[in-house]
Amino acid sequence: MELAVWLLTTLLLLAGLLGVLIPIIPGTTLMLLGVIVHKLLLPESLTWTHIGWVGLVWFVSVIVDFAGVLVGTRLFGGTKWGMAGASGGAFLGMFFSLPALLLGTIFGAVVAERYAAKRTHQESLRAGMGAAVGFVLSTAGRLVCAFTMIGLFLFTVQWPEWPTWLHWPW
Repeated sequence: MELAVWLLTTLLLLAGLLGVLIPIIPGTTLMLLGVIVHKLLLPESLTWTHIGWVGLVWFVSVIVDFAGVLVGTRLFGGTKWGMAGASGGAFLGMFFSLPALLLGTIFGAVVAERYAAKRTHQESLRAGMGAAVGFVLSTAGRLVCAFTMIGLFLFTVQWPEWPTWLHWPW
């Protein structure tokens, strides 16, 4: 039974890690699910405090995911139209491939800036590049969060009695 739980946990963690790079798969959410399933099936291996720490990193990954493209577009001079176009382009591109996702993000921002916000070609292209930079940075941020989640899980399974300063204050 324990081997089956570890196999399931490992598969969910690896699928989640893959999902950080392939947007159709809910990456860090699968990883959090894997840790929770592990806790439910092998309750003595983790505490709910450990799950809380992994959940906190998951929450950070969700914020990084949503904010990356929007902030990147905005920092490169995009308007709300560019941010909406980048999000829409990313949504359409995610059904095809990783390059289509990146190109959809750029194209969506450029088209929205050009036609909805009535910006010049140069301003539209700058917003599109900002969307691409934001996408790459958010992917890197999600990868950091994913590896942190895996590290926390492995650390807490190996050493279930971590230092007291890491426990919740209540």
